[in-house]
Amino acid sequence: MPELVSTSVLNGLFDTFEHTAWRLETQRAYEADTKSDRYKRWARGEGYSAVGREAFLNGRRALAEQGKRVERVRIVDNPPTDNQRYLLDGAQVTIEAGEDIRYLWRADAERLALPMADFWLFDSCTLARFHHEDGRTLGLELITDPAAVVAACQVRDAAWHFAALYEEFAARVPSAM
Repeated sequence: MPELVSTSVLNGLFDTFEHTAWRLETQRAYEADTKSDRYKRWARGEGYSAVGREAFLNGRRALAEQGKRVERVRIVDNPPTDNQRYLLDGAQVTIEAGEDIRYLWRADAERLALPMADFWLFDSCTLARFHHEDGRTLGLELITDPAAVVAACQVRDAAWHFAALYEEFAARVPSAM
C-alpha cells in the first residue's frame, strides 16, 4: 500500500497550483455526500441547497478571479445513482462559482478504457490519486513520477474530449424528484 495523505494536504494544493486543477470522479457514491445533512434533505425531496458550502464556493470564485481553471469530469451510470443525481443537481452552483464540470456515461468511459479511480491533476505535474473503499476516502497518494503524470494527462485529455457539458448532459437525465 502506498503512503497516503489526508485530504487536508489536497486542500493545500489548491493554494499552490498555478494554472489548472483537473479531477476525474468515478465513484457511484461518496460517503462524504451521503452522510451529510444536505444530502439527506435532498433525498427527502427538499431540493438541493448550497447552504454550508459558502467557503468552498468562495474559494472557487477566488481561483477563477485569479485566472486559474478548475475542471472535472464525472463518470455517471445509466441510470444515475442517487448520489450522482445529487451531484448533478448541485453542479450548477459550483459552475456559477467558476468550475467547469462535464459528464461522461460510465459505458463510454469503459469503452475509452479510463481508469475507475478518482484523481486530481495539478498543473499537469502533480497527481493526487484517491484511494476509496465503499465510497469512503481512505486517503490520497501524491505522485510526481513523470510517467504516471503523463498517463493521467492522457486520461484527462480523452475524458475531456468526450465529456458532455453540464447543460447538455443534465437535459438528458430525467429528474428523480
